[in-house]
Amino acid sequence: MDPIQRVATREVYRNNWMTVREDAIRRADGSDGIYGVVDKPTYALVIPLDGDRLHLVEQFRYPLGMRRWEFPQGTAPDLAETPPAELAQRELREETGLRASAFTELGMLDVAPGLASQRGHVYLATGLTEGAPERELEEQDMRTAWFSRTEVEKMISTGEISDAQSVAAYTLLLLHERR
Repeated sequence: MDPIQRVATREVYRNNWMTVREDAIRRADGSDGIYGVVDKPTYALVIPLDGDRLHLVEQFRYPLGMRRWEFPQGTAPDLAETPPAELAQRELREETGLRASAFTELGMLDVAPGLASQRGHVYLATGLTEGAPERELEEQDMRTAWFSRTEVEKMISTGEISDAQSVAAYTLLLLHERR
């Protein structure tokens, strides 16, 4: 039995990308409480690797008020759940125009398990060919570029790459390469 039981729930907000709900809960000791939860569909993050080069995207992240470099990543539109491997292929093509002949699943990440239910699958994409991006309206300001591993690691250490999912995904890549 879970140590926390949901006894009631209500949706407090919804848009095309997420819902927010408030759950009334009961703890194992019988005390009551509430949780605010952000529900978003499963996402896929893709690490495009060509030799020593990694392909990143940069876009304006409105909640932060700044542009950030990160690995291509995203969810299916309209809160749809899509098979993660299919989603990874779509996100890579949409955001970068790249196509990969091979996708290797590296692991799973939880975005913010204290407040969000969203989980993500991390994929390594290799055997890359270039094409035109197929970006969504929200991605029109996106830029892409190739970086060496040394450059990416420097960008992480200086905070130029601060997206937690991208930093964690790079760690999964390093661990995968040690096997």
